[in-house]
Parts: sequence; C-alpha cells; structure tokens
Amino acid sequence: MSPTAAEKRKLAPLATPTDLKSNAIQDISAALAALLADVFALYIKTKNFHWHMSGPHFRDYHLMLDEQAEQIFATTDAIAERARKIGGTTLRSIGHISRLQRINDNDAEYVTPEDMLAELRDDNRQLVSLLRETHDVCSEHNDVATTSLLEVWIDEAERRTWFLFETTRQQK
Repeated sequence: MSPTAAEKRKLAPLATPTDLKSNAIQDISAALAALLADVFALYIKTKNFHWHMSGPHFRDYHLMLDEQAEQIFATTDAIAERARKIGGTTLRSIGHISRLQRINDNDAEYVTPEDMLAELRDDNRQLVSLLRETHDVCSEHNDVATTSLLEVWIDEAERRTWFLFETTRQQK
C-alpha cells in the first residue's frame, strides 16, 4: 500500500527548493552551523562580561558590551535562516553548539575588566577570520546572497574589534 499525500508530507525531509547543488548545500550549511555556534559562544561571553563588569569604567564598558552583544545576537537568526533557505539544516541544541564552537568559553570566577575587553577583542578578531572562511566557502559555490550577508557581518565584527582595541590601548 502506497502512502497518502499527507503521509508523504510527514515523511518528507526538510528540503527547500534551491538551484544550489547538493554538495554546495552541504558545504554552506555546515559552514553556517559552525559559524552560528561561534556567534552564540561570542554572544554568551559578551553578555557574561557585560554582567560581571566592575571598576571605574563600569558604565562605559557595561553599555558598550551590551550594545555589542545585541549586534552579535542580531546575526543569529539570519545565519540560521540562511542555511534553511538554501535547503540545509542548522543548530538544534546547546550541545550542538558546544560540539561546533571554535571560540572558547570563559567560566572564570573573576576576570579583570582589561582582560575581559582584551579577550573579546581577540575573539572578535577570530570571528572576522571565521567569517572570511565561511565567505570563501560560499564564494566557491557562487552563493552571492550569503556572501553579501557575511560582508556586512565582517564589517560589524571589525568595528567591534576596533572599539575593543582602542578601549584596551595602553597610554604611553
């Protein structure tokens, strides 16, 4: 007995129509999933440092990190939805994030404000590199829509890196 149309729909994979080849979908969605894990890791670390900021520059640093965290979080949905738009899948859990993330967590009891900012500066610089790697994968498969999004996110991460660099610059 063959399945009904409704039964077929229930059995259908999460396949979205696209003109990208199956290897492109696989490569791009895998790159986007890893990138999304990194973005979530950076978001949580930025919020962690925002929540645990202290010292004489508390207000300025606290507000800057909140602004940066909002910008980072704003990319998450677009990254995940881009993978789905091309017929791929994306992250499914915190465990999935932890298996894919390349940006390290910081669970220390106390981190000085200077070390917080320096660590975030380096993490944002690492994110720029990871964004460029993902851009290369998308360019290789002629996925111009994703490369266009990545270019905006590269610019945003470079700006965050610059602000964090200037904030941590030592006076001579």
